[in-house]
Parts: sequence; C-alpha cells; structure tokens
Amino acid sequence: MTTYRDAGVDIDAGDEFVDRIKPLVRSTFRPEVLTDLGGFGGLFRLQAKKYEDPVLVSGTDGVGTKLKVAFMMDRHDTVGIDLVAMCVNDIAVSGAEPLFFLDYFATGKLSIAQAQDVVKGIAEGCRQAGCALIGGETAEMPSMYAAGEYDLAGFAVGVVDRPKIIDGRTIVPGDVIIGLASSGLHSNGYSLARRVLFDQAKLTGSSRVPELTATVGEALLVPTRIYAKQILTLIQEQPIKGIAHITGGGITENLPRVFPAGVRARIHRDRWPVPPICSLIRRLGSVDREEMYRVFNMGIGLILVVPAASADTVMARAQALGDQGYLIGEIVAAKDNEPQVEYVG
Repeated sequence: MTTYRDAGVDIDAGDEFVDRIKPLVRSTFRPEVLTDLGGFGGLFRLQAKKYEDPVLVSGTDGVGTKLKVAFMMDRHDTVGIDLVAMCVNDIAVSGAEPLFFLDYFATGKLSIAQAQDVVKGIAEGCRQAGCALIGGETAEMPSMYAAGEYDLAGFAVGVVDRPKIIDGRTIVPGDVIIGLASSGLHSNGYSLARRVLFDQAKLTGSSRVPELTATVGEALLVPTRIYAKQILTLIQEQPIKGIAHITGGGITENLPRVFPAGVRARIHRDRWPVPPICSLIRRLGSVDREEMYRVFNMGIGLILVVPAASADTVMARAQALGDQGYLIGEIVAAKDNEPQVEYVG
C-alpha cells in the first residue's frame, strides 16, 4: 500500500510542527485576534471606531538569496526577522500600524527543528513590530527544493487613518533628509554579495577578514532592522513629510518613490559611516561606487523627509527610540534631465 509519506510528504511531521510553534505564535497575539492557530483563516477584529477614516495597507515580500547564507551557516533563527521586517517596514512608511502577519514556508522535506527556528524568528519580528502572527502555510513539496533548503514569503496588513497617511505630497525644496542607520545589508543585494565574497574571493561563511568583527557569514546574517514602532511614534510627535524604506535599489531607487513632482534630492555621502561589509564587497569585487549605491542601502535603512527647522528634534527623538540618525541631504528643485538623486562627495 502506497502512502503520502512514501511520496515524500509526512503529515504527522506537519502536525507535530504546528503543535511546537503554537506557543511562539500565541506570543504575538493582540487583543483583536479572534482565532487560534490551525483554522482555515485568521480572524482579526479591526477597531474601526479608533479611526476617522480607516485605510488598510498591505505588503508582501521575501528574504531573497540571503536564505542561501542561512543554509550555508545552518542558522535559521534570524531570517524570520528579515521576513517580517521587509513587509512591515514597507507598510509603516505610509504611517500604517502593522496589525497582523502571515507567512508561507515551503520546503522539499520538512525538518521540524529547522522550520521551528524560522518561525521563532518570525514571531520575534512580529513582537518587534507589534503585529500578530495569525496564520500561515507550511508546504512540503518533494523534489521542488534542494535538501535542507526552503523558501519564505510574508504578508502584512496594517491600518492608517486616511487624514494621517504619509505620502510625500507636501515635500518641497528646502526640506531636509534624515537617514536612520541600517543594521547591515538588511535583505537586499545578496546575489551580488555572494558572488563577490564566495564565488570570486573564495571566502566561506566562517572566514574572518580584518574589516569585520564577526565571521563573513555572521555579518551577512545580521537581521534587518524593524522600524515600525519608531515610525509610529515619530509621526505622532514630529512633522514627518515623507518616509522611504531603503531596500533593493538603495537610496538611488527608493527615495524618489516618495517625491511629488518638481523636487529631487541632494545626498552628501560623507555624512554617515558606510558599514564595513559594504566596503569589503566593494574592495573585493571592484564594484563601481554608483553600483554599490544602487544595490545596497550603504548603511541607511530608512529615510525621513522633514522641515529643516525640525531636523535636530527628529534626530534626537530617533536616537531616544534607539535609532542613530544622520542629516544626509536636502530637497532641491528638480531640473530637466537631472537625476532624482544627486550624490555629493
């Protein structure tokens, strides 16, 4: 008699996995959550009376080839934080409070311990963001993935009062640009980073180089900074006009996404420290400087556009909330045929 297990799918292992992660998932619940793990859909009761005109904001993302580093290092408890960060930071920049999160974990053969570590990171990311992990999917698909490997996707939903949406429309020349420090490469540019460090320079995850205080693998696995709670505090207290999450495409591609017509940015590259991992990649790969700024965050994970008179106050408040801020540029009038982001220095 042929069974599903013979075909490579172990239902019993899946059931055991769900039982193991229930405490992790419940640790993220908010009062609005109405269901436990295991239902067909997660129920979340929106407290609509708190808002004048509630608008739901959604986002989805993955971790990309940073997962390849996790496989190399056999460390899986941080990529879940990355997964949450990539989704909740994207919705928070519009002023939305992240409400709930769902994950998708797909693998060839389920390793309960490995998957549990991944969900441990997802739960930690949700706690950092203040959102509830209310559901997800674990897919065991034989022959789809190499042994020991998996893929991750995440989905976040938040809410913002329509009059309080941050969309950049009030940005004008004379406003200033504040960058909040990243924790490292975050979750972008890893195809280039891996090509340079591992394929060309022949380093390994356990290699040590003078530029880094940790191994190369450890430096690459530093989880993405989650800015959601800090953003919510700052927009309640300060005149924030626009916010950009600096992900794939770097400052060059992401900052203009919040610009209205008629403005561009002047960025001073000497006003913040570039992370050592970025300098290492540029040196070992002979990567062009402009290419680095189009691929990596270069040490800036989030950008705030504020009135010039508020810059010092905003940076001081960000510092109190745990984020190092730098005055990295200013908004200027746009001119024909000029780049939306001009780098100085």
